[in-house]
Amino acid sequence: MKRHKALIPLSHDHHHGLLLAQLIKKNAPDYKGLPKDLNGKIKYTIDIYNSSLKQHFDDEEKILFPVIMGKNKLLENLIYEIINEHRLLEKFIAELTSTKNQVELLDKIGKILDEHIRKEERDLFPKAQEVLTESELSEIEKGLLSSPKTNNNSCKTKTIKDKEIKIFKENQDNT
Repeated sequence: MKRHKALIPLSHDHHHGLLLAQLIKKNAPDYKGLPKDLNGKIKYTIDIYNSSLKQHFDDEEKILFPVIMGKNKLLENLIYEIINEHRLLEKFIAELTSTKNQVELLDKIGKILDEHIRKEERDLFPKAQEVLTESELSEIEKGLLSSPKTNNNSCKTKTIKDKEIKIFKENQDNT
């Protein structure tokens, strides 16, 4: 199913989240231009969380989920699962600097984030597109366009993200 334009900004965020998830999993290959050492990966994870993931979670919870709630019991249960995963990821990221087992925690975050994003892309979004009206999807699109994340993104930020994606794709091609 083709992704509705209202959900594309969230899907773009997911692409960046998958990059992070792959980078921080245990035994991940080195990615050119991205952190290779443990401290670099921890700092990168925290930076990405603060610069985009936190707002992404907020956008889903305040813009997308309220429009979906009440439409379908399966979707509601999925939303509750996803919100719990948001809280779990936030908790684990907050623990990164204080835990002694940082490698294991990074790996756990990477795995949870990977599964979380795939759940949204494969289950939530397609089902939401089936049950939401065009008017409701338009409401979501407007909400996402007025998000602080959208309004505060500078060209520099976009260029950095685009560069990271290019580096990630190049590294995937070389493995």
